[in-house]
Amino acid sequence: MLKVVVLGAAAGGGFPQWNCNCDICRAGWAGNGLARPATQSSLAVSADGETWFLLNASPDIRQQIGQTPALHPREGRRHSPIGGVLLTNADVDHVAGLLTLRESQPFSLYGTGRVLGVLTANSIFNVVNPDFVQRNTIELGENTHLLLADGRPSGLSVEMFPVPGKVALWLEDESAGKNFGTVAEDTVGVKVSDGERAFFYIPGCASCPPELAERIEGADLLFFDGTTWIDDEMSATGVGHKTGQRMGHMCMSGPDGSIAAMAPLGIGRKIFIHINNTNPVHLVNSPERAEAGKDGWEIAYDGMEVEL
Repeated sequence: MLKVVVLGAAAGGGFPQWNCNCDICRAGWAGNGLARPATQSSLAVSADGETWFLLNASPDIRQQIGQTPALHPREGRRHSPIGGVLLTNADVDHVAGLLTLRESQPFSLYGTGRVLGVLTANSIFNVVNPDFVQRNTIELGENTHLLLADGRPSGLSVEMFPVPGKVALWLEDESAGKNFGTVAEDTVGVKVSDGERAFFYIPGCASCPPELAERIEGADLLFFDGTTWIDDEMSATGVGHKTGQRMGHMCMSGPDGSIAAMAPLGIGRKIFIHINNTNPVHLVNSPERAEAGKDGWEIAYDGMEVEL
């Protein structure tokens, strides 16, 4: 049985964002139950309920481990049920948590050659001791069995595939043109399987072209990019100027949004994750959240558990 725990449901900065007082964040700060606080996007997945792989390592990983009993040490003086980490891109909100996992604890690290190359080029990530943490390159389109640090199988396999997106903000090259130097391995989706069941995790995606729609059609479970409700949400809320598209994310609503794109695909369970602090679906009583629900979408929350 595949077990999934949502460690973090929010986009970069979490919710409410530490320096934001927009209407949505103000509800989060109020603590009145209308908006549930959330840490930055990450999942934990297991084939046996004992050993877990993290899908992305957010800056909030220490808090996430603390609030997830399945990830607590259980035996001996030093132990962790975390057998590995898989990275879908090099965004700060997906790699910075690696710096917390630096206590000479063995685990496996997986990512595309592009993303692992970014880590290699930045020596601060060497605190994740390579004597204990092996970096494993995944080729796009290949089924890869995830192994533990000692070489034992985890019971999980993954297939990474490119999705429309953008290179991480801190790696943008303005001289490289409109796409800022983005290549296929910068943003990927992941199909995770235990050999019998499978689900898709796509926390960052700028559009749903036919090849992506065909890939996820009929899926039992999909975790999908829910960053913004409308494309110009940050300017509409008065907290920024970048659109969702400029950040490499498609919005939820409208004819070009993810709700419309996924509606005809017959997906069993659809869950939005990586939700920006400006997105009104954070509010449990918002019309936007109700509209998403009418179309069969759930809104991820920290601690949410799903089994397949």
